[in-house]
Amino acid sequence: MSGRKKILIVEPHNVIAVGLSTIIAESRSFEIADVIESAEHLSEKLAIRRPDIVVINPAVVDFNRRHSIMSVFQEYPQLLVVALVSSYTESLLLKQFDGVVEIDDSNSTIENKLREMVSSQENVVGTKDTYELTKRETDVLVAIANGRSNKEIADELNISVHTVISHRKNITRKTGIKSVAGLTVCALFNNLIETPVL
Repeated sequence: MSGRKKILIVEPHNVIAVGLSTIIAESRSFEIADVIESAEHLSEKLAIRRPDIVVINPAVVDFNRRHSIMSVFQEYPQLLVVALVSSYTESLLLKQFDGVVEIDDSNSTIENKLREMVSSQENVVGTKDTYELTKRETDVLVAIANGRSNKEIADELNISVHTVISHRKNITRKTGIKSVAGLTVCALFNNLIETPVL
């Protein structure tokens, strides 16, 4: 990991935001870019602060506006979007993030999780090719964007789950996009799926 990575925190609860900021401030690997209470001014903060990581409480993402909020991150393909979980959150929602940090994680666990996410992203970006997706990879991308699980994709396309995982890795390698939200926006951008009605 080269240099300190800048983190933007989106957290409505002051105690949690201050606590996480303190943990990050003590780290040699990360620094705080900014802390905001809601996603209302998120796109402006991303443009101004240019963070490497956004740690966001999924509760600030209104369920009905989830696709539009997550699409804000598409403009920043190298940005890691991490869920800060402080209460029950649906697993389907958490799959849209690059990683998860939980409120009861220790300081070292939080730092280690963030480091692993950055390291994993750097490995993917370092091996990114500029090849176009194959027909089968495009089929898998569309299925991912439509919220299908690996097993559902395998059943739908009559391939093994292992093959689906292999296609997903190839899609990530070729596009440089790891999150489901990012892949969904990629599919929308390339007119592979229709814009969802919110």
